Amino acid sequence: MAPARPRSRLSRAAIQSMFEKFEAANPHPQGELDYVNEFTLLVAVVLSAQATDAGVNKATKGLFAVADTPEKMVALGLEGITEHIRTIGLFRNKAKNVLALSKDLIAHHNSAVPRSREALEALPGVGRKTANVVLNIAFGEPTIAVDTHLFRIANRTGLAPGKTPLAVETLLEKVIPPQFLLHAHHWLILHGRYVCKARKPECHRCIIAEECLFKDKTL
Repeated sequence: MAPARPRSRLSRAAIQSMFEKFEAANPHPQGELDYVNEFTLLVAVVLSAQATDAGVNKATKGLFAVADTPEKMVALGLEGITEHIRTIGLFRNKAKNVLALSKDLIAHHNSAVPRSREALEALPGVGRKTANVVLNIAFGEPTIAVDTHLFRIANRTGLAPGKTPLAVETLLEKVIPPQFLLHAHHWLILHGRYVCKARKPECHRCIIAEECLFKDKTL
């Protein structure tokens, strides 16, 4: 017998209602990383792995002021990049990746950020989540970047139960109504970051408490 396909624990009506509420509360959600163009967005997302957006923004303010193109980043060199981002976790390895991806963009993409997931994931330091963020924010693609917040929300609410980020991403793409896909990952990430927190979810001010199936609500 074939294994049962993963499915949402929520009804279609509940999912529709959930995202209507997200849209009403925040029609045009934005990511919280600062950037000035597609290249600096890519760099910021690479730097954000295992780091807070606020911490990344503090470091990149000076970095992007002097290096907002691949050529300027390469000219800054490894030591220069490292000096700007040393307050970020794993800064030495990230500096190497930023320098390497900048060189790759110059050599293989005419200094432009590629618009395909495959090309993005081929760049140093870029995984599926990073590629999805760039595709969504820079190019308006309805991709879903599953970070720890979104992974928790998808499982906790019953929206898209899954054991891996890819499983959650795949199921979310199937169950979220198409008109909400572009902004879906922003809504879910922000909700997980500020309301449905890991240790103590603030269910008393949750706008989707009615749809959520979390059994230990803190109402």
